[in-house]
Amino acid sequence: MAFGSPSNRQGALTKAAYGDSLQLFGRNLKQLTSGKRQRGTPMAETTAAKPNSGGPRQCSICNQRRAALKRPKTLEQICRECFYAVFEEEVHNVIVENQLFEPGERIAIGASGGKDSTVLAYVMSELNRRHNYGLDLFLLSVDEGISGYRDDSLETVKRNEVQYGLPLKVVSYKDLYGWTMDEIVKMIGLKNNCTFCGVFRRQALDRGAAMLKVDKLVTGHNADDIAETVLLNILRGDIARLSRCTSIITGEDGPIPRCKPFKYTYEKEIVMYAYFRRLDYFSTECIYSPNAYRGFAREFIKDLERIRPRAILDIIKSGENFRISTSTKMPEQGNCGRCGYISSQKWCKACVLLEGLSRGLPKFGIGRSHGIGNDCKKDGKQTNGTKDVQSKRCGTLDF
Repeated sequence: MAFGSPSNRQGALTKAAYGDSLQLFGRNLKQLTSGKRQRGTPMAETTAAKPNSGGPRQCSICNQRRAALKRPKTLEQICRECFYAVFEEEVHNVIVENQLFEPGERIAIGASGGKDSTVLAYVMSELNRRHNYGLDLFLLSVDEGISGYRDDSLETVKRNEVQYGLPLKVVSYKDLYGWTMDEIVKMIGLKNNCTFCGVFRRQALDRGAAMLKVDKLVTGHNADDIAETVLLNILRGDIARLSRCTSIITGEDGPIPRCKPFKYTYEKEIVMYAYFRRLDYFSTECIYSPNAYRGFAREFIKDLERIRPRAILDIIKSGENFRISTSTKMPEQGNCGRCGYISSQKWCKACVLLEGLSRGLPKFGIGRSHGIGNDCKKDGKQTNGTKDVQSKRCGTLDF
C-alpha cells in the first residue's frame, strides 16, 4: 500500500496528535510541580492547575474562617473553632445516646498523662459544666514503677489536677502487688512484660476506683484502640473477649463498670485536639513496649487508614455485629479464691502471675493453661531461693 493512502495518512495524524498530547501533559506536569499557572492556558491545563489557583480554602462548615486542618475521619477541611465544636459535640452525643452517666454519679477518669487521657479529662470536665451532667469527677492514675517513664508522666497528671481542678488518686504496683515493672522486667525480659503490665493495670484501676468509691470508671480508649483489639482477638481466637471488646460499657457484672466516651474518636483527631488546644500532656512511649504484640496490629490499622480512613469505624462495626454461636462454651465469671477479684478460674490472672514471680518462675502464668490445681498446693514452699509467696502481697480488697 502506498504511503499516501488514506489509512497511512490517518496513522500519521494519530501519531502527530499523540505527540501533541505528550507535550501538553509535559507542560501540565511542569506547571503542577512548579506551582505556577500561566494566563491563556488551554482547558486541559486549567483543570489540572485548578487546585493551586484558589488560594486558602474556607472552612467547609462555617464558610467564614480559613481552614486550618483536614479531619482524618471525614477528610473535611475545617477551621480550629469548628473542629473544637464538632469534636466535643460528637463525644457529647456518644455520652447521651448511650446513656453513659446519671446525674450525681462519681466518675473516675483513668489518667496516665498521655494524649488520650489528658484530652478525656479536659473534655469531660468541659462537657460536665456545659451540659450540666451533674457528675463528681476524679483523676485516677496507676504508678507501674517504670523509672524514666511513669515518674515523668505522673508529674504531668499532677499538673492536670491543678489545671482542671479535679482530685487525683494514685495507686502503685508496689503497694498493691509488692513488685514494680522495673523489677518484673529484670526477671522476665522484654518479651512478655506487657502481659504482666496489662493484667496488673486493669486490676489496679478497679482497686483504685473502689478506694475512691466511684460509680463508674472512664478510660481514653479511642477508635484505633478498639479496632486493634478486634483484630487481636480474632488473631488469638479469643471468642470471649471478641464478644465484648466493642461494647462502650464493660464490666457491668464486675465491681465497677467502665465506659469509653472516645469509642468512635480517631487517635489522630485526639492528637490534633490536644495540639491546637495546647493541652499539657506527656508524649513519650513506654520504654518497655516496642516489642508488644499489639504494635503489629497498630501498624496494620495505620496502613489501612492511609488507604481508606473509614476502615477503622468499619472494623468496629464488624466487631459489633459479630454473633457468638449458642453452642460456644463461654467462661463463667466467679471470684478469685485468693484475692476476691472477678475471675473465671480458681485464681485470677494477677494472682497466677504473682505466684510465678514469687517462685522465680516468671513464665508460670503466661499462656492459657496455668496448672493451678496442681501447682498452687505448694504455696508455702520456697523455690530456687526466692521468697515465700506470702511475702508478695496480692492487694486484697473487698469488692
